This record gives sequence, C-alpha cells and structure tokens, in this order.
Amino acid sequence: MEVIDGKFLSAQLKKEIEKEVDDLKEKGGKVPHLAAVLVGDNPASQSYVRSKVKFCDEVGFESTLIKKDESISQEELLDIVRDLNEDPYIDGYIVQLPLPRHIDPEVVNLTIDPKKDVDGFHPMNFGRMALGLPAYLPATPQGILMMLERYDIETSGKKCVVVGRSNIVGMPMAILMSQKRAFGNTTVTVVHSRTKNAEEEIRQADILIAAIGRANYITADMVKEGAVVIDVGINRVEDPTRKRGYRLVGDVDYANVSQKASHITPVPGGVGLMTVAALMMNTLKAAKKEIYN
Repeated sequence: MEVIDGKFLSAQLKKEIEKEVDDLKEKGGKVPHLAAVLVGDNPASQSYVRSKVKFCDEVGFESTLIKKDESISQEELLDIVRDLNEDPYIDGYIVQLPLPRHIDPEVVNLTIDPKKDVDGFHPMNFGRMALGLPAYLPATPQGILMMLERYDIETSGKKCVVVGRSNIVGMPMAILMSQKRAFGNTTVTVVHSRTKNAEEEIRQADILIAAIGRANYITADMVKEGAVVIDVGINRVEDPTRKRGYRLVGDVDYANVSQKASHITPVPGGVGLMTVAALMMNTLKAAKKEIYN
C-alpha cells in the first residue's frame, strides 16, 4: 500500500508556482492576485481561507481578504461580487461556502464573472469542462487529477466509482474521469443516497472516490483488494483525548481500508491540501489569461 501524500505534493506544487511567479516578475508581468470573501464565523471556513492566504504569501501572490458579518444582506454581498468583477487588480476570487441561510449561493455564483471564477463553480466553466474545452476546473477534482498524475496511477479502462453527486466534487469528478484525457478514460458509476445495492457498486471500484460527507462510511468489506482510494471527506468526530475535543476523519475507514488498498489518501494531509494548490493553479492561469484571453 502506498499513501498518496497531499502534503508532499502540495509542497512540490508550491515550489513550481513560486518559480512561475518569479519568472512573471522578471519579465515585468502582473503578479497574480487572489481575493476571498468570508461571511460569518464558521471555523472550518475561517481555517480554509487562512490556508489560502498563507499559500498566497508563500508563492508570492497578492491576496485580499474581505470579511463580513453573517447578517450581511444578499444584495450587499452581490455588490461586493460585482465590485470584484470590475476590479482590474483582482485576477480571481472565491466566495467561501457555506453562506448564511438567507443568502442564495446559486444567485451569488451566477453573479461571479466566469473569467474570475477560480473555484470553477460558474455554469460557464462547468459547461466548458463538460465539453472538454479550456476551463477553470473545480479545485477539488483538479487536485485529485493531479494526485493521480503525480503518482502515475493507471486509470484508462478502469472502473471508477464516485460516492456522492454534489456539483462541487461528485458530478465534476465523474465527468472528468470519464473523459478522453490523460488520467481519465474510466468507466464511471456515481453512487448516491438513492442508489440500490450501493455497497455492491462500491465493491467493484478499481478507483474509488469518496465524497459523501459521512465519517468512516466506506469500510474495508466495501473495497476491492488493490483498489485506489481517494478520500475527499473531512468530518469532525468527538475525541476527548485530543486537546480540541475532536479529530478529523474522512469518509473512509482509513485504518482498515488501507490494508486492502494499493493507494490511499489520508485525512488530514490528503485531498484538502491539493484543493488549495489547485485553486492557486487556477489563479495563476487567470493572471496569465490562459483560459479566457
């Protein structure tokens, strides 16, 4: 069994991005600038945004953090989004999810300029991705593709099972893994809450991507011997032995599934770090106008 080390890969990508930024500076090019909009005090969101700002600092990006109280109205938030759309110094930005209940995330998403949508959630980028056209890929699926590539994991002709059908991870991952591309060309099954005989479907996977948001849902008896297991889940479970009173676990029972898998991602230290790295790759592409010239 080989651990797919997101921490190592993220550090590798960080060096590569930093070198590209240095080259841009030497040639008098524009330094990439990422903005993040954070609404409310969700601890997970705050941690995620902090990691993005830190990454920006480490690779030489400029960054802007816009923090707003959760009482902000939807129209006030949309005004911020429109301002970012028009700001020539901002190459890309994210509106951190989840948003307060009184704000419709779909309305916010549709207001974002696709050229600055480095999260890859806008329908224009999603549609371009589905058609195989140049697009900002959603950060988590892109991070997973980079993991498969960097570990040179054979995917062509394999059976891939994606557990979960969210528009952020599950559905784009299924599309990308089925496309005619390097580290694609798989036969994909999407398992979700209405799937009959879900365990039997999961058991057939050569490549298993778990993104369902349920702690330790995937157990060893559900995994084929030698499968590649990608765990997207990040779940808190109570643990009185820890200082914080909890620990983070994935959607996969790592201790037992790792005994059967050929490759597996840990939680933490896996997909989450690659999601941030992929977001930075998209921001670099935005600054260089590689997608929308």
